[in-house]
Amino acid sequence: MPGIVMLIGPGLSSNILYHALAEEFPIDAVICEQPVPTSVLLKRRIKKLGLRTVVGQVLFVGAVLPIVRFRSRRRSQQIVAQNKLNISGIPHERIVNVDSVNSPTTIATLQRLSPRVVVVNGTRIISETVLNAVKAMFINTHVGITPLYRGVHGGYWALVSRDPEHCGVTIHQVDRGIDTGSIIAQACIHPTADDTFATYPLLQFARAIPLLKQAVSDAMKGSLIPIQSPPGASRLWSHPTVWQYLRGLAVLGVR
Repeated sequence: MPGIVMLIGPGLSSNILYHALAEEFPIDAVICEQPVPTSVLLKRRIKKLGLRTVVGQVLFVGAVLPIVRFRSRRRSQQIVAQNKLNISGIPHERIVNVDSVNSPTTIATLQRLSPRVVVVNGTRIISETVLNAVKAMFINTHVGITPLYRGVHGGYWALVSRDPEHCGVTIHQVDRGIDTGSIIAQACIHPTADDTFATYPLLQFARAIPLLKQAVSDAMKGSLIPIQSPPGASRLWSHPTVWQYLRGLAVLGVR
């Protein structure tokens, strides 16, 4: 019987989703791609966003984010405990390591297992060749309300944009675009005064887990029905620069 395969990048969120899904579904394999080399990533970003923006992003990640994470460690632990999130590693025997989500090994593994559902998390853009390699539904968890907050850090950008009613999470089908697939489910989160850039994603994944489980269950039964997109302009967001973050902190108190 066709089952479930996960297609992931390494990281805490992938661990959380694996253990949450494994509680209810048999997972045939976890295909894990290696991260894009930092040098390649920076070159791509500079070409797309410009040197000044990328320098600001690097300063934020290197100088500010470690402090935010350190100060948020107690709140992070609280969210993990309250929502019973399992952050331990994925069992090695379940993992198929690949250089890229779009590699021939990925395609061969998917075709060998012929899953009904492919759960995606934290990968680079998946090629049309991979999406068409098997007759499976590819489902992704996005930490933002699409199409308003595509890209990365959607919850943070909603708060900075004075749009808290769209601070949330989306479960959607995967297509060739960046977070442009049909929406399966959406829900909002309600950060407290103790929450920060480091804890928003934990809140989002905790909120997303029951939605993802229901989506996978419906997809396995062939009864999944997409919902209508919320009104608003589609926009692709990137990582904040150090000055964007500090401005949001000073003006709006968004931490």
